[in-house]
Amino acid sequence: MKEYKLGSIVMMKKAHPCGSNEFEITRVGADIKIKCCKCGHTIMLPRIEFNRKIKKIINF
Repeated sequence: MKEYKLGSIVMMKKAHPCGSNEFEITRVGADIKIKCCKCGHTIMLPRIEFNRKIKKIINF
């Protein structure tokens, strides 16, 4: 299981349309809310889907 918390910076497998693949976790629960570090767009994903799409944790 991957360890992450509120405020962690994570790298996703697929890049955001703006070109960045680094996101900051802004909400943790049944759903995970992430914010793009480049453009600030927010995305909410179910935890299971988030765990599938995460590549690595950059800043814990």
